[in-house]
Amino acid sequence: MIDKIISEDIQQVGKDSRMDAFKDVHVMVTGGAGFLGSYLCDVLVRLGADVKCLDNFSTGLEKNIDHLFGQKNFALFKEDVSNFEGGETYDYILHLASRASPEDYQSYPIETLRTNSFGTLKMLELAKKNDSTMLFASTSEVYGDATFIPTPETYWGVVNPIGVRSCYDEGKRFGEALVMAYHREYCLDTRIVRIYNTFGPRLRADGYYARALSRFIEQAMKGEDITVYGDGTQTRAFCYVTDTVTGILLTLLSKRSRGDVINIGNQQEITILELAKRILKVVGSKSKITFKPLPKDDPKRRCPDTTKAKLSLNWTPKTSFDVGLARTVEWFRQHHWP
Repeated sequence: MIDKIISEDIQQVGKDSRMDAFKDVHVMVTGGAGFLGSYLCDVLVRLGADVKCLDNFSTGLEKNIDHLFGQKNFALFKEDVSNFEGGETYDYILHLASRASPEDYQSYPIETLRTNSFGTLKMLELAKKNDSTMLFASTSEVYGDATFIPTPETYWGVVNPIGVRSCYDEGKRFGEALVMAYHREYCLDTRIVRIYNTFGPRLRADGYYARALSRFIEQAMKGEDITVYGDGTQTRAFCYVTDTVTGILLTLLSKRSRGDVINIGNQQEITILELAKRILKVVGSKSKITFKPLPKDDPKRRCPDTTKAKLSLNWTPKTSFDVGLARTVEWFRQHHWP
């Protein structure tokens, strides 16, 4: 599925002249039917890359990529990354496969750990065999409940290794350690991006897959109560999808990023309560805000230090939160309700 809003987003990413480097290269995107993965597939296909999408549709959606099925430079492998035995050669491997919504990964903790351990190992072995450049999509969750805000890449994190979120937090931390081990022992060209809260079209709002922002939009449009966990004073920093995708691809291309880790996110911090109020205003909803208990180990603040991304990639987010929110709400309005 593709529409005017998403097409404009894809074109926006492709405007960066450095993206021309992807023409005629072979790329594997794991989790390619997911929110970020599908955007990466769209952008790379448009840039002329030969793209292979690997997804078992545990969280990804076929409708995110079905418009690519007729493209000669796109193919889908419907498989679990932990069991993948592909024999093709790739210039770049982008490993994004993983459950990422807290309610979802807490319902499937073992699968989440397998994807970020065995799945990462599979992709590293494939990269080693083909001398590919491997990018691992990590997360701000590796910092846990950070005490240093904005949080730099040098911060080691405060994570509960046996808590309910550990299947994702520690899975990603192990994945990072594995990536760095292959870089050091085999001189494999690896890069790690720690992605902060990203939003935009295709962000799921249903059931366990929902994130706070997409859930609030859906609730506001239905006239349901907006459910805020805790007192709403916890903060997040939301980055529009085009900026995150651009940051990921520039990290993949940058020679300075080899063997390094880079935060990709927006530094515009906002409380969850303020987020709910903004969404009510943009949607024009009369929904009420209600409060539920804060989930266990939920971080109080989350905001990246993006100095390294600015210096190494010449990258900073270009889309303001208000503009991104307006585009996201309009997309939800077009695809979910008349």
